Amino acid sequence: MDESNFPDLLRLYYNRLFPYVDYYRWLSYGEGLIFARREFSFTLRDDIYIRYQSFKQIEDLKSEIKRLCPYKIDIGAVYNVPPSNRRRELKFEPIQRELVFDIDMTDYDEVRTCCSGADVCNKCWKYMVVAVRILDVALRDDFAFEHILWVFSGRRGIHGWICDKQARFLSVNGRKAIAHYLQLIMGGEFVKKKVKLPKKMHHSVKRAVSIIEPIFVNMCVEEQGMLDTEERENKFLGIILEEDMRKEVKEIFDQHLTGVKKWNAFVDFFKNQIQSGSKKWRRTPFLIEEIMIQYAYPRLDINVTKGMNHLLKSPFCVHPKTGKVCIPINPKVVDQFDVNNVPTIMTLIDEVNAFDAKELNDQGESIDNVKRIKDYKKTSLNKPFHAFQEFLRGLENSQKGEKMIKSDIKMEF
Repeated sequence: MDESNFPDLLRLYYNRLFPYVDYYRWLSYGEGLIFARREFSFTLRDDIYIRYQSFKQIEDLKSEIKRLCPYKIDIGAVYNVPPSNRRRELKFEPIQRELVFDIDMTDYDEVRTCCSGADVCNKCWKYMVVAVRILDVALRDDFAFEHILWVFSGRRGIHGWICDKQARFLSVNGRKAIAHYLQLIMGGEFVKKKVKLPKKMHHSVKRAVSIIEPIFVNMCVEEQGMLDTEERENKFLGIILEEDMRKEVKEIFDQHLTGVKKWNAFVDFFKNQIQSGSKKWRRTPFLIEEIMIQYAYPRLDINVTKGMNHLLKSPFCVHPKTGKVCIPINPKVVDQFDVNNVPTIMTLIDEVNAFDAKELNDQGESIDNVKRIKDYKKTSLNKPFHAFQEFLRGLENSQKGEKMIKSDIKMEF
């Protein structure tokens, strides 16, 4: 992307396409006071960073965004007082915050081979697909959360926003408990075996494995070639901690040329050892599952999840390097998400201009009629905006239900 044009494109985007009304519907949760005490931070051109911004109403935020044209908008917690007034108060603390997750592709660099660093392709994007599928069902089934917003980060990752009331008011300890419950991969780059399952496998781990297993060979063994080189093979063997067991597996690998054949032979060998009652192999009854989890399970930055005051990039930001918009992702069809086909700020402006020109020239529409059509409906943002609005409708319906219940309780007294 030509970054010299980015400020001008960003100005057009904030003026014509940013969803201010729906943004307010989300972040106010039906109460203006919640919005007024919300922290926003802006990163401006040349990495100028402004924290603790707050706005009484959406028009104030809209005016400031249009004036400053931030390269990045981060969303923080809701505080006991408006963050912009924090210096006038003796006590300044967060009182509610969405439960958030940050999954970054760079944390998969030790297992992905197609790309590294900031680069991403459709092969390694499958790790993000698996992450959304595993986390979404765990959050819904194990914690009864319903209002979950998954968002493409703009370059190489995914953010999760859990917006249920019980999630927003979780204590720090509650957030830690959920983060640790979902974290199965432990240890840094020098830890070879990062997953150790207890003797009785938890139902949530079984569910995660059932999601990983059908795609593991294609994703990790074939596309990522996890056993295709001596270096990768040695990394795999390092997961097997006992030397004599490691030697047995190495001998099996030496009999086969392709990664798929090596993997299949290892799985068959392991199952035979367990069935035959081998004492040493029965000490690791879930070795296959542990390997699949180490190579494919979500890699969470749990510090983001644990902290009440942690900032996270806003949906509908535009990434200055890629030009891609941080759009919502429907978890039900996350497999269909194409990271290479995300709307960019350049294509969106072109789509608006092309639509307007076509309507004026071909359809004989007046300029007033063309202006009545919302600009996002003229672009490839239409579907992501629709997904966001569906999420908001579900959230607002639950808020109405809560208000009705409160009203009924008052009437009883």
